Amino acid sequence: MLIRPSLDALINAPTLMAIRGTEILFACSLLIQTLEYLRMGKVTADDGLWSWQLQRADIPSATVRAFLDVLFKARMHQLHLILRLLAALWLAVQGASISLIGFLFVGNLLILIRWRGAFNGGSDFMTLVVLTGLLIAQVVSIFANPQLGWQAGFWYIAIQSITSYFMSGAVKLLRPEWRNGSALTIFLNGAIYGPLSPTHPLRNKWLAMLSSWCFIGWEIMFPLSLLDPRLAAVFCAVAAFFHFLVFWFFGLNRFFWAWLCSFPAIIWCSAEFSARVLSL
Repeated sequence: MLIRPSLDALINAPTLMAIRGTEILFACSLLIQTLEYLRMGKVTADDGLWSWQLQRADIPSATVRAFLDVLFKARMHQLHLILRLLAALWLAVQGASISLIGFLFVGNLLILIRWRGAFNGGSDFMTLVVLTGLLIAQVVSIFANPQLGWQAGFWYIAIQSITSYFMSGAVKLLRPEWRNGSALTIFLNGAIYGPLSPTHPLRNKWLAMLSSWCFIGWEIMFPLSLLDPRLAAVFCAVAAFFHFLVFWFFGLNRFFWAWLCSFPAIIWCSAEFSARVLSL
C-alpha cells in the first residue's frame, strides 16, 4: 500500500500555513452552508416551496432526470448533506485529499443542479472556485508534486477572486447611479433593517457618493494586492469588513465566509509574485 509522504517534508512553511488557512476557512464555510440546507428540509420536500418534483422539469434528458430523481429524494438528499457535513469537519481536522475534495466537488455540482445553478449567487460562485482550486492542487500533486499542485490551486483561486473584485468595481464605474452614490442609498433602503432613517448620514448625497467611490476605487485597485503581501493583507482586511457589512445589512452570511476562503491564496500569491519580481 502506498503511503503518502507528509506534506511537511514536501512543502515550505508559508505554503503550509496558506493551505491550512484555506482548508479551515473553507470547512467553516461549508459547515454553515450545509447546516442551512439541512434546516430547509420542509421547503425542499415534495410538498414544499422548492420541491424537486417541480424543478426536475428543467432537466431535458429523461435518463438524467430519472438518475437525479433518485439522488434528490428527500432521504437521499439529507444523507448527502450529512456526509457533506462530516466531510467538511474532516477537511478542517485532517486536511485535503483527492478523495475528500473529489466527493465535495461532485456533491457541490449536484447541489447547484438542485438549485438550478445557484442558491446564493456570488457565494456559490466562490465556493465552486475554491473547491476547483483545491481539486487542481490535489490532481497536480498526483502527477507532479505537492508544492506545484498547491501553487496552481492557489493561483487559480487568487486570479478568480481578484478578477471578480476588479470586474465588480469596473461595472460600478460604468453605472451613473453608482458614480453619484444613489445606488448605495437604494440598496441600503432595501436592507433587512428597512429604509434608512431621514437623518442617516448616507442620506447626504455627497457622503453617499464619497462612500460609493471608495468602494469602486478599492475594487478596481484590487489587482495591486499582488505587489506586496502586506498590501494584499490590507486589501483582504478591507474586503472582510466589506463582506461583514453586506452580512450585517442584508443577512448574506454566506458571502462573508465564502470570500474569506480566498484570502490565504491571495496573500500567498502576492508573496510569491513579489518575490519573483524582486529576483529579476
